[in-house]
Amino acid sequence: MAAATWRYRGDLEAERPAALVRFANGRLRSPESLRFTVYRSRDTAHPRKRHRRILVSETERLCYVGHNFGSGVMRCNSLCRYFVGVLDKDSGQMEVYNAEMFNMQPLLSDNLIPDDTKDYQKKSYREKVDLCIEAFGTSKQKRALSSRRMNAVGNDIVSTAVTKAAANIIDAKGVTALMQDVAQDDVQTISAFLPPCHEDADRPEHVYKFEDILSPTEYEALRVPAAALASATAEDIAKKAEERSHCSFVLEELKFLPADEKSRDRKARCLWFLDTLIKFSHLKVIKKKHPMGPECPHIISRKLMKNFTSLTYNNGSVQNLVSASMKAKITAYVILLALHINNFQTDLTILQNDMKLQESRILDIAKALRLKISKAKGGLGLEKDQNHKLGTLSLPLPMQKAPAGQRKRKKIN
Repeated sequence: MAAATWRYRGDLEAERPAALVRFANGRLRSPESLRFTVYRSRDTAHPRKRHRRILVSETERLCYVGHNFGSGVMRCNSLCRYFVGVLDKDSGQMEVYNAEMFNMQPLLSDNLIPDDTKDYQKKSYREKVDLCIEAFGTSKQKRALSSRRMNAVGNDIVSTAVTKAAANIIDAKGVTALMQDVAQDDVQTISAFLPPCHEDADRPEHVYKFEDILSPTEYEALRVPAAALASATAEDIAKKAEERSHCSFVLEELKFLPADEKSRDRKARCLWFLDTLIKFSHLKVIKKKHPMGPECPHIISRKLMKNFTSLTYNNGSVQNLVSASMKAKITAYVILLALHINNFQTDLTILQNDMKLQESRILDIAKALRLKISKAKGGLGLEKDQNHKLGTLSLPLPMQKAPAGQRKRKKIN
C-alpha cells in the first residue's frame, strides 16, 4: 500500500460538522443498531444560534439527547478542536473533516408517553411558546418567563385574598349598607373639591365666604381687567354678544349692573373671574405659562394653575391637566360665584350650557353644595318651554343626599 496522505475537507456537510458521541451512563451493547436524528436551529441568520444542534437517539430501553448549547454542554468543544479522518485503503488517501463532541444523556421523563401529545395539543398558544422558551430561549427570555410566572402567582394570591375579604365584608354588612357607603363616598369625593362650608352660619352669605373664593389680594388684582366690564354700555354688551367674547351668564348679567359705583365694580370683578373660570374649564392640557392671555393678572394665573389643575407626566415631562375632578372643582366655584352675584339664587341650566356639562353632573355638584333645586321657565339662548333648574342657598341647609345616578343603581339592585 502506498504511503498515506491526507486532505482537509472542513465540514462533512455545509454548516454541519461530523458528530462524535459519548454516552454518559456507560457502553451500549449494540451500537451498530442505533439511528441518530439531528435538529438544527432555524435561525440561520443569527451568528450564534445557527450552529445550535440537538442530537437524538433511541434504544429499546431509553431515549438519549445531546446538544451543543446551554448549561449542560461539554466544555471541551470550546477548548479543543476535533477532527475525523476517513482512510481509503486502496489509494492511501485520508479525508479529514471537522467534528463536534456530543454527550448523550438518557432522557428520563414521562413526557414520552404517546398520550401526552393530546395534552400538548390542548395547550394554548401562549403555553406552547413558553415551552419553546424553556427549551431554546435565551437567558434574557428565560428570566422574563420566570418573572412573568412569579407575577401571575402573586396576582392569583392577591385576587384570592381580595375576593375572600370582599365576601367577608358583604356577609358582615350586607349589600344594602355597602351601596349606601358607595353613595356617601361619591358625595364625599365631590365635597373634597369644595370651598369650606360653615354649616353653623346664620346668613347665606356666611355659609361659603367670599374670601374663600377670592382672597382680598386676588380681588384687588381684578380691578384693572374688570374695568372694561364695569364701564360697558348697551352697545358694548350687544357687540360682545355678537362676538361671543363672554359666556351667556356674563352677557346676561352685564345688562343689570348696579348704578352704585362700588356695587357695580364688585359685580364686574366677580363676572370677569367667573368668565375666566369657565373659559379655563374648557382647556385640557395646559401648555402655556399664561394660558388666559397677558391681560390676566399674574396672581390669578397662578391661582388657576395651582388650584384648578392636576400634574401629570407625559414623555418624561410634567404637564398641567384640567382633569374631570378639577372641572368639578371649577364648576363648584362658578356656582358659588354666581350665587354671590345673584343674591344666592342662580340659574343652573345657563351655567350648565356655558360649561358644556350634563345636567345630572351640575345637579350633583349643586346638591353637594347643599343647594335647594327648583324649576323655572325660559332663559337666555334656550327654548321658552324648556325647564330651567334654579339653585338656591338658604338656611337651614338641606341634608346631603346620594347623587341621582347612585340612587338609580341602588333601585335596580
